[in-house]
Amino acid sequence: MNNTKHRRDFLRQLALYSMGAGLLPSVLTACNNGASTKESKDSTSAGETPAVPAAKDLFFKISLAEWSFHEALFSGKLKHLDFPAKAKNDFGIEAVEYVNQFFKDKATDKAYLADLKKRCSDNGVRSVLIMVDGEGDMGAMGEKDRNKAVENHYKWVEAAASLGCHAIRVNAAGEGKPENVAKAVADSLQKLSSFANTHNINVIVENHGGSSSNGKWLADVMKQVNMPNCGTLPDFGNFCLNRTKPVENTPKGWANTKCLEEYDRYEGVTELMPFAKGVSAKTHDFDADGNCIETDYRKMLKIVKDAGYKGHIGIEYEGTKLSEDDGVRKTLELLKRVGAELS
Repeated sequence: MNNTKHRRDFLRQLALYSMGAGLLPSVLTACNNGASTKESKDSTSAGETPAVPAAKDLFFKISLAEWSFHEALFSGKLKHLDFPAKAKNDFGIEAVEYVNQFFKDKATDKAYLADLKKRCSDNGVRSVLIMVDGEGDMGAMGEKDRNKAVENHYKWVEAAASLGCHAIRVNAAGEGKPENVAKAVADSLQKLSSFANTHNINVIVENHGGSSSNGKWLADVMKQVNMPNCGTLPDFGNFCLNRTKPVENTPKGWANTKCLEEYDRYEGVTELMPFAKGVSAKTHDFDADGNCIETDYRKMLKIVKDAGYKGHIGIEYEGTKLSEDDGVRKTLELLKRVGAELS
């Protein structure tokens, strides 16, 4: 895999999301399909921290986002096919969320997808969704470009269906005035959701920079789409409306950018939860008590609970002070502790 190319694809998307701009009524209920909450055995491998048992008696289910290990995956230290086993054996997590960047040339490879599905089955792991990047702008102003972006996502809908996922996550990228981008994105989502519906797949949009990080803007897009299999993926941390340009070809260059304008994350999640078919628990740094520094998890999880959500909350660690494994463990412990307090 050309790691530099895939990193460049990701950085290009971050650069595109520098627009800025917007809520809507509830239409959807959270997707409640999930992994079993049975207790997992601790890992006792020499030199390893025992795996954390699966969360029990929480109002939500816990999944693990593959992006948490992007450094290990880009470097080749972790292979995409081994991700489900790592989630279960190292952390006791029984549900995973893939990122298409790590198997981008395998969307139509039936043998590869069958292998991945078998590895999940062998480890008692459920495939929840595929996060799709680099397939074109859903908010492109030109209809030809927009239709091409929609068609590029078809293969990921089919891949998600073959893996047993309930959704693909897409981006609401586009250049232009926020209201024009919103109209274009809504058009693309209606077309893609119609196709996805024939495969029993949901299309969900993450707040992922630019206008999409404005809760009201994205909620209004959902109102325009108004389809039962189209929803949102509220991310606790992705509320930067405008940021400095990422530095390419530097370690974690995207993480070293500076946010110039940020939307209130609690307001944004509140606005997006009525449409949520997934939730992303973003973390970067922790204090001495194990609390997330940038996000008040008790306040945020209460917002999620008050919305009646009972689906998966995916761990997505993006910090630099801890290793990827330790960051995931800290996030898992935080979710279980605060979740238990609220359950």
